[in-house]
Amino acid sequence: MRLHVIARGKIGRSPEAELVARYEKRIGWPFRVTELPDSGGTIPAPLTPAKDVLLDERGKLMSSEDFAALLGRWRDDGMREARFLIGAADGHGDEARDSADLLLGFGAMTWPHLMVRAMLAEQLYRATTIIAGHPYHRSG
Repeated sequence: MRLHVIARGKIGRSPEAELVARYEKRIGWPFRVTELPDSGGTIPAPLTPAKDVLLDERGKLMSSEDFAALLGRWRDDGMREARFLIGAADGHGDEARDSADLLLGFGAMTWPHLMVRAMLAEQLYRATTIIAGHPYHRSG
């Protein structure tokens, strides 16, 4: 299953970009990052079947183990792509939220979208290592 991060705004050359690149190299699953302008632009067509996950401060909070289990189920159910959409400064509109398969949150605090990309890349790496039984993740 391809993990596809679709993010509004340009990350450029930044510490966050370095973190995303570091985890991108480590993820053993197909992985893609698509950047879109803050407004407009076309979201690429998904590999179907696919799941759309919107990163949202009001989204569901999940442990790393639960997130890994969800990705594993989707993969085992034949999903070809899990798409993770990160909005611009004002987040996502109601229509996007309503059509998403999952709203995912990283807590009640608001995070800059560049940091969310880095945190998401790390959690995707962590999830794939949990699924693979790799010792990177140390549970409680």
